[in-house]
Amino acid sequence: MLSLRGPVYVSTSSQSSVPFQLSSTSYNAIVCAAKGPRPRYPRVWKTKKRIGTISKSMKLVDCVKELSNVKEEVYGALDAFVAWELEFPLITVKKALKTLVNEKEWKRVIQLTKWMLSKGQGKTMGSYYALLNALAEEGRLEEVEDLWKMLLSKHLDALPRIFFDKMISVYYGRGMHEKMFEVFADMEELGVRPTMSIVSKVGDVFEKMGMLEKYEKLNKKYPPPTWEYKYIKGKRVKIRLTRSDEFYTTNEEGVDQLNEGYIEPNDSNKIEERSFD
Repeated sequence: MLSLRGPVYVSTSSQSSVPFQLSSTSYNAIVCAAKGPRPRYPRVWKTKKRIGTISKSMKLVDCVKELSNVKEEVYGALDAFVAWELEFPLITVKKALKTLVNEKEWKRVIQLTKWMLSKGQGKTMGSYYALLNALAEEGRLEEVEDLWKMLLSKHLDALPRIFFDKMISVYYGRGMHEKMFEVFADMEELGVRPTMSIVSKVGDVFEKMGMLEKYEKLNKKYPPPTWEYKYIKGKRVKIRLTRSDEFYTTNEEGVDQLNEGYIEPNDSNKIEERSFD
């Protein structure tokens, strides 16, 4: 505790007051009873208002949307936006990219991602996939192929399967069957197991081109699965897939929840109790 002690006045019989100090310390000295550290007061020059990454990302999105498509103007405005930052605001830029992707602003996604990569920041698979997807949505096929070749040459053994799926979808939508077969051959050579969407697209092309032997071999090598695992509200759920005319669809009645490493049998689909890794 702090106590302020001033001079004590002693009254005499002659009705005259004489100041009497208790100690030899300075006048009106501050005494700390707990003998702890001195109290700290908030500094005037430090502001208490802090802007979070969400509000910064929204400002960045608004700033990018107001710009034209000129490269010099876009890069200049983005450089001015981060000029006073001590470090590159990577989290802010990533949140702004996610907002632009959700709003399907593909041109702005391309501009912001290329600017970020030019600064040597955010060189992750997520950034490259966002750029690849935006270029494909804008129909810039040459840039898509250049980016794909660069990624395939640099990350040959660690390229995620989603990139192969995207390239096969791009070539399948444009009827470029030969290049689609090349991407599928690269998947088999690298040991990447294709998804059912990839198998269905390649099989559809085989069937249209009259390659029935390859179509049958493809279906034998990659048979459609009977079960599928999904995460619903943070729980791993095993879902039975039912056969339709073209693709496998999810049967909501065949959902088996996984509880403590075991599958609880459902009434409609009785299965044996088993454990999973």
